[in-house]
This record gives sequence, structure tokens and C-alpha cells, in this order.
Amino acid sequence: MKRISFTEAIIVLLLMLVILGTSVIHLGLSPQIPVLFTVGLIVFWAKLRGASWYDIHDGIKEGIGTAIIPIFIFLLIGALIAVWIKAGIIPSIMVLGFHLISGSFFVPSVFIVCSLIGVSIGTGFTTISTIGIALLGMGITMHVNDTLIAGAILSGAIFGDKMSPLSDSTNLSSAVAGSDLFKHIKNMMWTTIPAWVISLILFWILGGHHSSLAANHVNSTIAVLNHSFTISWWAALPIILMFVCAWLKIPAIPTLFINIFTAVAMIFVNQPHYSLKALVNLITDGFVAHTADKSVNALLSRGGISSMMGTVSLIVMTLSLGGLLMKFQVIQTALDPLIKHLMSPGRLITATILSGIGVNIFIGEQYLSVILPGRAFKEPFAKIGLSPLALSRVLEDGGSVINYLIPWGVAGSFAAATLNVPVLHFLPFTFFSLLSPLFSIASGWTGIGLKWANNDQQ
Repeated sequence: MKRISFTEAIIVLLLMLVILGTSVIHLGLSPQIPVLFTVGLIVFWAKLRGASWYDIHDGIKEGIGTAIIPIFIFLLIGALIAVWIKAGIIPSIMVLGFHLISGSFFVPSVFIVCSLIGVSIGTGFTTISTIGIALLGMGITMHVNDTLIAGAILSGAIFGDKMSPLSDSTNLSSAVAGSDLFKHIKNMMWTTIPAWVISLILFWILGGHHSSLAANHVNSTIAVLNHSFTISWWAALPIILMFVCAWLKIPAIPTLFINIFTAVAMIFVNQPHYSLKALVNLITDGFVAHTADKSVNALLSRGGISSMMGTVSLIVMTLSLGGLLMKFQVIQTALDPLIKHLMSPGRLITATILSGIGVNIFIGEQYLSVILPGRAFKEPFAKIGLSPLALSRVLEDGGSVINYLIPWGVAGSFAAATLNVPVLHFLPFTFFSLLSPLFSIASGWTGIGLKWANNDQQ
């Protein structure tokens, strides 16, 4: 297959955007089928252009291969959620939170707590699927808008993931740009701190009017949780282990296994006669609450490996699409003419941000939204004298943080499935992700906080 032209690449990408945007945003369809349909179109387009079936299959395999580890992590998180609820860990967090967090400042508190935990453990996915679920349950009990809570949870988790030296995406951005990790984190403060502060102000304005805790309903919920689950200080043990694993720099997979085994042990301590078959069903199908409160049942009936299969199927199809676009150089061809005309910092940084957003939209994969623009723009950044620190910051601001806002994206679909809130519903309230690229573009045009190669010492 010959290299496609710039015009053809643009037509292919625009057609994809129309199909996905119309189906998911305008018609409100689940993204799996539109993505699958788009994959089919790309397959037959490539074949008509002279590609072999071997090349087409190879593109699909290369695309999926980038997410084997994240897919396995998602399955473990599904199991973790189920056993954490059954062991009383998430219900205990909720009860403790009801006693500690003021309803008047609930939404800002959610944002701050998730930010701190995210920085400490270095993973937005784990923050969302553990503490995030508990905070969402508390907020719904207090009659706070669930989309606003989800936005606060995600904003805090994304901030923590972005600013932690333990984060995969932060290490990846630094490595792709060729910058020092800790200098990279320090340099990100120029755009990250303003985005965080404005996000906090917005959450304070929008979520700071719940002066009443709906006391009767909250007290009723606490009573139901105490009656139906084992509420104790022992519930803090898996959380402590999570922080210890982060401090010891233990990777995500063994950390999740340690937490799952600990929670399973707690289940058998609390219920010595709990059967192995029931445990297998719990991990496979998730926890189903049978309390006297229907709202509690709706909040805490979740988790299990099967609950992640919708997300996994979407990831496989999305990455297949991305692999095909990479294999046949559609995105590279579309970027090449643009890169040649970017000789000012403002234009170059704006183009890099838009490229990261575009990769998220067309491919839906968080890592590729960093890798592809990083490779494409590394030479232009060096050519005009910008430091690798400038590139690594832009890759985070326009790449990894945006993936949570894409309905068919890996992070976005995971967050929607875990919190049971559609991406398009929480998108307007995920202020941190919306503000980060804007501050990065502003830095490029004003020069504030912009690092040059001859003066990149922090």
C-alpha cells in the first residue's frame, strides 16, 4: 500500500469524526458499535488501497498490544471494587466521611481529598475506583448532583495522577520528551497550579451551597450501613497497604493483588462460613446489596470482573482503530504539513495541544496521545530552542488529562463505567482537564513559565 496523501488522510479522519461524533454525542448511542463500524470501514478502505490482510491484522495486533497491561488492571479493579464493598471497606469510608466532611463544603472537599490521594498513590484509576466510589455514594446521599461529584472526583484524581512521580503517564511524558522527571513535575506547576486553584473555586461556587446534610436521610443511611456491613477501623488496612505499596514503588498489578487478597481475608474473618463458591461469584459478577434502603442498594451494587467487560471491549475496538491508523500512517500524514510551518512557540505549543486532543478523539488511547505528538513535535521544539521540559509539560496538558473526556477513550469509558455517570454528563464539570490545555496554550503565547533549552534549570 502506497503512502496516502494529505487530502485523503484528512478525509478519513473527518469521516471518522462525523461517524463517532454523530453517533455518540448527537444520537446518544453507546460508543462500542460506532467504533466497531468505523474499524470496519478502515479495514475495507485499507484493502481497497492495496493493503494486505496480513498488514491489516498486524495493525490491529499492534494497536491492542499497547493496552494489554491496562486491560488486565481494569479486570483486577473490577474484582477489587467487589471485595472492598463486601469486606466493608467502602461502606466504612462512607460512614467515616459522613462524620468528618461538612455538607457545606462537600464538593470542594471531594476535589481536595482525591487530589491528595492521587498524588500519593500515583494512579487516577485506583483513586476513582476506591475512594471515588465512596465519596460519590456520600454525595448522592446528601442530595448533591452526581455529575458535579463525578467531576470533582475526576479532577482531583487526574491532578494527582499528573503530579505524582509514581504515575505512569507522568513518567511516560518525561521519557518521550527526554526531560528529567522531577524537573518535569516542577515545571508543570506553571499550568497545573492555576488550573487546580480555579477548579477549586468553581467547585466551591457550584458545590458550596449544601448547608443541610439532609440529616434524616444521612442518619438513616449510616444506620443501614452499620446494620448491613462490618464497619470498623480495620477497613483502613487495605488503604494503608495501598500507600505503602506506592511508597515502595510496587507496580499496579501486584498492588491490586495485595489489596484483593487482604480484602478477601477480611471477608473470611468477618464471615467464617462464607463459601468459596460465593467468593468466586462475588469476584466474577460483583457485589449485590440487599439492604432495606433502595438507594444504598443502587450505590453499592457494583464491581466484579464482568462489570469491566464493556469497557474492555471498547478498549479493544478503539485500540484496533488506532493501530490501523498508525499502520497506514493516517495521523502522521495529516500532521506532517502542519509541523513544517510552526516556527513560533505559541503556534507550536497550540498545535501540539490540539494534536494530543486529536489523538485522544481519533484513537482514544491515553499513552498514544502522549507518544505520537511527542515524537512528531520533538524536533520542531528543539529547532526553535525550546527545552524538552516545555514539550513534556505540553504532552501532559493536551494528552493524558484529556482522555477522561472522550466517551470512547480508555480512561473516559473506565470512569463512566466505574462511577455509573456518562462521560458527556461529567465532562462540563471536569474543570481541571478543561483548564490545563488552556493554561498551557497561554504559556506558549505569553512566554510565562516557558522553558528554553539554554535556560532549563529549575
